Amino acid sequence: MSHTLSQLLSFIEENDTKFIRLVFCDIFGVQKNIAIMASQLPHAVEKGISFDASAIAGFSNVAESDLFLVPDLDTFSLLPWRPSESCVGRFFCNIRYPDGRPFEGDGRYLLRRVEQQAAKAGYRFLLGPECEFYLFETDERGRPTLTPFDEAGYFDVAPMDRGENVRREICLTMEEMGIQPERSHHEQGPGQNEIDFRCASPLQAADDLMTMHTVVKAVAAQNGLFASFLPKPLANKSGSGLHLNLSIFKDEKNLFEGFVEHPDPTAASFLAGVMRRMPEITAFADPLPGSYRRLGCFEAPGVISWSSQNRSSLIRVPAASGPDCRMELRSPDPACNSYYVTALLLAAGFEGVQEQLPLPEPSNYDVYAHGRERGLTPLPSSLHKAVEVARKSEFLRKVLPEKILEDYFTQKQREAQAYMDSDKPYEYELRQYFSRI
Repeated sequence: MSHTLSQLLSFIEENDTKFIRLVFCDIFGVQKNIAIMASQLPHAVEKGISFDASAIAGFSNVAESDLFLVPDLDTFSLLPWRPSESCVGRFFCNIRYPDGRPFEGDGRYLLRRVEQQAAKAGYRFLLGPECEFYLFETDERGRPTLTPFDEAGYFDVAPMDRGENVRREICLTMEEMGIQPERSHHEQGPGQNEIDFRCASPLQAADDLMTMHTVVKAVAAQNGLFASFLPKPLANKSGSGLHLNLSIFKDEKNLFEGFVEHPDPTAASFLAGVMRRMPEITAFADPLPGSYRRLGCFEAPGVISWSSQNRSSLIRVPAASGPDCRMELRSPDPACNSYYVTALLLAAGFEGVQEQLPLPEPSNYDVYAHGRERGLTPLPSSLHKAVEVARKSEFLRKVLPEKILEDYFTQKQREAQAYMDSDKPYEYELRQYFSRI
């Protein structure tokens, strides 16, 4: 829904909103924000709010440190977990240079640009994320522990599933913020949960995913718990994935409808394009050293394949009808920058469409057990290898700016090396990431 500034100012005054959080995402997928007084919103919209970009890893240098946050008026929401008096509102922001140009590393700008390029060719996309996370107990000082909130398993019910009420509160909070949850359940791991919400345009869906991260963390904390989106917080249990469901439309027709029986050539080439570029995209889709302990087990794919319904494949085309028809990518994890990853996936798929890339035969067998022996291409097996593959990619340089790529690769190579040098890599990753992912 579009909002004018005057409409928002009236709403803000009527709801006793005193503080506005301006939210953005760094190149590594970490949310950042600055709070301004509500009275400063007109200035923020007209001029932007400056910040020291040299203090944000990968954004800028000391000599060119000023960037500006400009709120996207269509993303306003109150934060329901904050006090009802002197309320707190939130906007996602576009990031600009002092002269008004978009900052090239802004994931929202990059994703919007890819969407617009496809729209010029007559295509529209819908994205539906499925996000998994763990709930852990906290100690007497409120610090996170590695003790899961329960010992329940897949689709279990209360009292085994102790997260039932927490998920309910998360879903209701998301609804208050304008996001429509569709399903929630206990996942396979102890204390592991999943919440799926209604598909939307790729940019809105990526914004919604960032909102969900914030809501899950806030509601968990209110219940004396710690929520973790780390891809593999428990060594021998299921990892947490971020399954991305994508539909492509042409003349308002969902091209994945009836795909299994009669594949649409455009949808087939789109899927083939994503498959071709996944080794290069993996450094972004699976951005932590421990991401690669998740791949290849517990229904997380480790080789490149597709099939209908087969959950061991990298991409599956689920049984569905009408507007629910889609492809589902199963390798990304929730620590990624969803703006970058979605932009790369759309660009890869659209590249396949432009080249009329043929789709390989489906892998209708247990890919975990037989994928490599049947010659399927593996995904990179470590962050170090993923970065090596990505550095050589001309495709990535068509979508992401060279400076952003170099800063990202340098940081990720440093993280990968520190992980490999550690004599206890699992404990090292927990120290580095557990409390902040």
